[in-house]
Amino acid sequence: MLKWLTNALRGKVCLEVEGAFPERFLNLCAQRGILFWNVEWLEATRLRLTVTRGGAGAAVELGERVMCTVTRAGQSGALAFLERFRRRYALLIGLALSLTAVCVLSQFILTIEVEGNESVPTAVILTELRRQGLRPGVYGPGLDEEALRTRALLQLPELSWMSVNLYGTRAQVLVREATPEPEVVDLSQTGSVVARASGIITGIEPLSGEALVQEGDTVLEGETLISGTVHLAAPQYSEVPDLGTLQVRAEGKVYARTWRTLEAEIPLETRVKTYTGEETTRWSATVLGQRLVFFGNSGIPFDQYDKINEVWELTLPGGREMPLTVQKETCRAYTTAAMEIDTDAARSLLESRLLEALEEAVGEGKIVSTDYTAVEKDGMLRVTLQAECTEEIGRFVPDENTQENEADP
Repeated sequence: MLKWLTNALRGKVCLEVEGAFPERFLNLCAQRGILFWNVEWLEATRLRLTVTRGGAGAAVELGERVMCTVTRAGQSGALAFLERFRRRYALLIGLALSLTAVCVLSQFILTIEVEGNESVPTAVILTELRRQGLRPGVYGPGLDEEALRTRALLQLPELSWMSVNLYGTRAQVLVREATPEPEVVDLSQTGSVVARASGIITGIEPLSGEALVQEGDTVLEGETLISGTVHLAAPQYSEVPDLGTLQVRAEGKVYARTWRTLEAEIPLETRVKTYTGEETTRWSATVLGQRLVFFGNSGIPFDQYDKINEVWELTLPGGREMPLTVQKETCRAYTTAAMEIDTDAARSLLESRLLEALEEAVGEGKIVSTDYTAVEKDGMLRVTLQAECTEEIGRFVPDENTQENEADP
């Protein structure tokens, strides 16, 4: 294998020797140190052999001395291959430019990969890195990875750690997301638990404060359920008066049956598109983050149109995306006309939207029953949802004195 590789690099020439005494030619080649191999006798006065590219000229001269005709039957090797292009200047120039482009472009960042993020979008991280100077097309050796990482972390509090590694034309960004801080309850802030909805109390679980309602009571929205003012009663059978009151932060859960009413409406007439068949197309390319418009009018001659974008991105066989995209932008003109909508479909749409809003309002509660009513009036379809639910209705409201003290500093 090593011998074959050596001959391929330095080149080899196949010679055909014809004369009265071809063996004298072989003896002289051996005496002069000309390497040859693959000797093949074609006839009694004619043979074929292989010599190195460097010894071919000397072998031809020796053939003349022993009155033999030496002809080149063929040659191979790297040098022989390159000789084919010595008069093809365009190919040589292209080869030189290609080698130069490889040497130069290998110093620039072409792709950026972000790994390790889950809740923080990759686009947010790439945007901040671009602001700090890391983007496709930037000169890699000129980047200060440590300073770039530090500045980016200061602007992204959702991340706790970041590493920027450069591998030729690829920049690898490894991140670790910060652990969210647990919600801390300020016990110094006093207040009460009030009702966020009207209903009938089905259960109460006070943790601190004084409960003002009990199971079966009817309460209104905004009514105090658990008071933050705790009365300190005197010991039993004692003649000492009450000890007064104590302001605390009221906490607890209050469950109730509630009845909610939600409304939504939609017009019974809408505008429908009809395409006219007119359209215009623009082509553009994005190279290293820079957009280049090839041809097409910059303005759009239509008053009403839809814009359709088709993007083709250059991807290498291994799945690696390159910073080169071609975009086709098509604008299709249309006109609008009035058309009545399907009442049943509109009602189903509003009912589903009202149910979603109800589920969001109830939260972890339970929807016991629902009833929908629909009315058409003045070109509008109005749907009303009446629902019975069981839910936790307590919400903490700080005392006014506490709010004033927090605002004073």
